[in-house]
Amino acid sequence: MTENPDQETLRRASLKIAVRISAACAVLVLCLLAAAAIYLFNQAQHPTLPGPGETDSVYAYLDTKDLLKAMIVAGIAGILLAGAIGWLSARSAIRPLGEALALQRRFVQDASHELRTPLAILDARVQLAQRDAAADSKTGEALARIRNDTATLTGIVNELLVAATGSPPDAAAEPSDLAKVAGAVVESLQQLAGEKNVRVTLTEKDRPFALIDSNGFRRALLALADNALAHTPAGGQVGITTAVLGNRAVVTVSDSGAGIKGVDQTRIFDRFVRTHSPEGAPGQRSFGIGLALVREIITGARGTVEVERSGPRGTVMRITLPLAAKDAGPKDAAPKDAVPKDTGPKDTGPKDTSSGSA
Repeated sequence: MTENPDQETLRRASLKIAVRISAACAVLVLCLLAAAAIYLFNQAQHPTLPGPGETDSVYAYLDTKDLLKAMIVAGIAGILLAGAIGWLSARSAIRPLGEALALQRRFVQDASHELRTPLAILDARVQLAQRDAAADSKTGEALARIRNDTATLTGIVNELLVAATGSPPDAAAEPSDLAKVAGAVVESLQQLAGEKNVRVTLTEKDRPFALIDSNGFRRALLALADNALAHTPAGGQVGITTAVLGNRAVVTVSDSGAGIKGVDQTRIFDRFVRTHSPEGAPGQRSFGIGLALVREIITGARGTVEVERSGPRGTVMRITLPLAAKDAGPKDAAPKDAVPKDTGPKDTGPKDTSSGSA
C-alpha cells in the first residue's frame, strides 16, 4: 500500500514545530544559566562566613563548577524533553488535518476517475455521429468542435487525477504554439460571442512558442477571454493579440467594457475576489476562482499575468512567458494562415485579421 503523499509534509511540519519549541526552550535555558552563573560567581567573590556566635548553624558548601555542570545537564535534558513533547503534540494536532487532506484527495481521485468513462463514451458517440456528417458541413464542424471540447475536458480530468495522486506535474515536452492555441480559443468563443453580439478577433503580430502545456495555456487564455466577454456590452469587441517582445512571448486579451470596478486591480488575481458584473448582463455566477487559476498556470510556466491597463475604454490583460528555443518548435506546427483570425457575432461576411483593441 502506497503511503499518503501528505504524510511526509505533515511529518516535516511536526518536526519544524518541535525544532522551534526546542529553540525557544534553549534560549530560555541559556538565559537562566547565564543569570545563575553570574549570581554564583558574585557569591563566590563575596562569600558569607559564619560569625563567632553562630556555632550551632549548619552550612553547606557547593563547588561552583559542579553546580554549573549539573545545571547545564539539566538544561539540555529539559530542551530535549520539550522538543519531544512539542513533536508529539504537533503530530496529534496535525492528525485531523492529514485525515482531511486524505479525504479530499480521495474525493478528487474518485470524481476524476468516474468522469473519464462518460467522457470516453461521449467522444465515441461524437465519432459515430461524424461518420454520417460531411466534414465541411455545419453539422460536421459543430461535431468537430464538440469533440475538441470533449478532449479538452478529458485532459482537465486527467490533470485532476494526476494532481490528486500528489505527483509533480510533468514539464512541457515541447514548446506550444501560442498563436495556434489563441486561434482555437477564438473559435471556441464564437457561439457565446454571437449570442451577446460581441466581436472576437485575433491579431498575430508574431507567432511565439513557449515551454508551457498547450492544454493548460488554452484554459488560462480561455478564462481571460471568457472574463473579458462577460464584461463587454453588446456591440463591443474582445481582442486577443500574440507578439514577441525581446526574449518574452506576450499574449494580451483586451475588451471594450467599462473597466475594472469595485476591487483593487492588484488583487484581481486573488482567490474569491470578484468584480461587479455590468448592469443587465446575464451570465453564470462568478466565484472569483478563474483568474486565480490563470495566475497559477502561468506562474507555473515561469511566466507572469497582470492587468496592463483598465479604464472606461476597456481592460487589457497581459500574459508574458519565456520564449522557447527557435530549434525546439513542434514539427507539426500549423502554418500561420491556418489559424482562424476573426469570429464575429454572425458567420457572415469576410473574415478580418484586424482588431480594434490593442
